Amino acid sequence: MPSAGELLVSSLRQHSVDVVFGIPGTHNLGIYAHLDRHGLRHVTPRHEQGAGYAADGYARVSGRPGVVITTTGPGVLNAAAAAGQAYSDSVPMLLISPGMPSGHRGGEGLLHETRDQSAALAAVCAASHRVRDPAELPGLLATVFTRLTSGRPRPVHLEIPYDLIDTEVDAAPLPPLPAAAPVADDRAVAAAAHTLAAARRPVVVAGGGARRATGELRDIAEALAAPVVTTANGKGVLPESHRLSLGAALHVPEVQQLLASADAVLAVGTELSETDTWNGPPRLTGRVVRVDIDPGQMHRNATADHPLTGDAAQVLTGLLGHLRSVPAHPRSGRRSGDTPPPAVRSAVRDYGRRWRDVTGALRAALPEDAVLTNDSAMACYFGALTGFPTERPGRFLYPTGFGTLGYALPAAVGASLASPGRPVAALSGDGGLQFTVNELATAVEVGAPLPVVVVSNGGYGMIRQEMTERGQPTVGVDLAVPDFPAIARAYGGHGCHVASPAELRDAVGKALGVPGPTVVVVPEPPASSTAPSA
Repeated sequence: MPSAGELLVSSLRQHSVDVVFGIPGTHNLGIYAHLDRHGLRHVTPRHEQGAGYAADGYARVSGRPGVVITTTGPGVLNAAAAAGQAYSDSVPMLLISPGMPSGHRGGEGLLHETRDQSAALAAVCAASHRVRDPAELPGLLATVFTRLTSGRPRPVHLEIPYDLIDTEVDAAPLPPLPAAAPVADDRAVAAAAHTLAAARRPVVVAGGGARRATGELRDIAEALAAPVVTTANGKGVLPESHRLSLGAALHVPEVQQLLASADAVLAVGTELSETDTWNGPPRLTGRVVRVDIDPGQMHRNATADHPLTGDAAQVLTGLLGHLRSVPAHPRSGRRSGDTPPPAVRSAVRDYGRRWRDVTGALRAALPEDAVLTNDSAMACYFGALTGFPTERPGRFLYPTGFGTLGYALPAAVGASLASPGRPVAALSGDGGLQFTVNELATAVEVGAPLPVVVVSNGGYGMIRQEMTERGQPTVGVDLAVPDFPAIARAYGGHGCHVASPAELRDAVGKALGVPGPTVVVVPEPPASSTAPSA
């Protein structure tokens, strides 16, 4: 009979897991003993937080759950920040760890003892399950993977008491459980379609929940002749070269004014949260149609006049069918070239102009289908969010919401493993990179070409700016910048400093042909053309 550890690993294979990220420890060796035997590739980041970000990047690019295996106590708690980010951005992640032994009462002085490890992870995950009997593992994993691959995906923690991992169990892996998305009532869909058809100034807002409905979203936007603005997680759901696309620009004031003046807003798979608008929920004066798999989202941040709960592709298909049966409205005679309004499109294009040379050089150097991972850095949210156009979802990874630092580099490692051969690059600041700079070692071992562009401003530039605006002393934000290229070379990678956009473009292009990471440091552009403040 298999041990609980082997049953866990074979169940992961049953659910199509082929790579896991983690660090072995004393308490999880009974899991690690079976990884090779069952054909799971193991990637060892240098910190469990890096393992979590790598799994997050893997999931966003592949569309499959990212899996992390840690040890007890400090190991799994190190990964909690990454789990919190995955929860905030609705990323499917399975975090597996041993737990204190069955019957643990606390205060016994055990190695890695945590008072309530499962409760700690439940605070940042959608759920935390502590196994009571190894025989329940197959059914529990089938349930967990159904949750991860249907509905609103969010991280789940699975804890196995370490005294049970090597015990034999008479059980076998179970296949995934069938799951059906909720189906919106057709009468409600028809009513929403009539509202949209009657609108003279409709606008579409698309979030990460629209990632699997790209064709349907394009069709309905074209049918409405409506401009489309996305969240950071929805970036690319409508190709940003499309005539109706405004890109990920909910934070741009002119876009917010466009939304406020719309007589109908179709919001698809989005929280409409302040982490995308940067100044609170959007002001919507028109009728609101919301499409979301999560019914709990329907009245958050904006009350839905037409709440449509269901899979985005199915609901949008239904909306489009009803739209085509509604009699033509005078709005349909408006020239499509007038939408989005030229002034709004110009404002989006000019936003973040301070960083436009950097993002333009990156865009020119990277193939259209490349993945760019981003950190919580000024060059990313002021610059790349609007200044690095993408044509499809899963090509622009950014830690929205939870807003962790150190995301870009390990997420890029995960992205490269999710789609071997697809070019991947990371964009970070010098402050953020130092949270996970040790993952250069992981990138060297993975071996895929990986340009890591660091826009250096000597510390935490955004916080420094906020302190200055408040009129207070700048404390704790001015940091010595290490020689990042030298660090990369010490790990076995490559690196250089550049001084101009042309040099940056050439360096990134060269890095795409060199195995392993290449750190390219570029100074932050001067503030003479500062982007509008959020």
